[in-house]
Amino acid sequence: MLVFAAMLLLGTLLGFVGAGGAGVMITMLSVGFDIPMHVALGTSLAAMVFTSLSGSISHFREGNVNRRLGLLMGAFGAVGAFWGAHVSSSLSSATLKPLTGVVLMVSALLIYLRVFHPQHPMFSMRCSNTKGARFWLLTVIVGMFNGLVSGACGVGATPFIQLTLLIIFNVPLYQTVGTTMLVILPIAALGSLGFLAAGHLDLTLFVQVLAGQIIGAYVGAKFTRMAPQLLLKSCMVLLPALGGIILLLAR
Repeated sequence: MLVFAAMLLLGTLLGFVGAGGAGVMITMLSVGFDIPMHVALGTSLAAMVFTSLSGSISHFREGNVNRRLGLLMGAFGAVGAFWGAHVSSSLSSATLKPLTGVVLMVSALLIYLRVFHPQHPMFSMRCSNTKGARFWLLTVIVGMFNGLVSGACGVGATPFIQLTLLIIFNVPLYQTVGTTMLVILPIAALGSLGFLAAGHLDLTLFVQVLAGQIIGAYVGAKFTRMAPQLLLKSCMVLLPALGGIILLLAR
């Protein structure tokens, strides 16, 4: 019940901020409750299947999804995630914690640039001629890379996916969020299956985490409009950064 209560509080905070919070979830499970790192990663990915499914359906109805690109990147990403889960299973917890911590810190940096410096040159870069063989090559490479990061570290890799959609494929901003949710869905599904096959997915823990996250996120979302924009943006950056710092310092 303690795990459920903690996930309920975390879900409320994440729902309030509007962030995915997979990295924070991993940190809380592994450091706060001493859950084995591999199990924490597998649980995080499995929970993302349901949260990304809900988000994908909503964005699809609103027309915020590039279906062809999202399905292709998601399919290649799923292959990368399944492979990444097996790579992760072969690593020790002592290696996985700092590795996941570094990924979270990079994610925090990317989110910081995105929300506080949207005019950064990084976001004005665009690749042209993304058709034919070039399109397929780029889709395979970035799809598998994002899936590999997500599967190996148990995170959604949202900032990485959004940057590739914005920069490489020139996807409009309003479609980037919805398409990202679609990309994450198969990545999380195949990644969690990889952890399940390796025996690193605790179903009882998963149910507690998922229930707490869903209920908490629903409650937290009710208060989002009451918060100042600066507070929301700051929390979006600080949550993954804090999770990364804790993992890097954890023994």
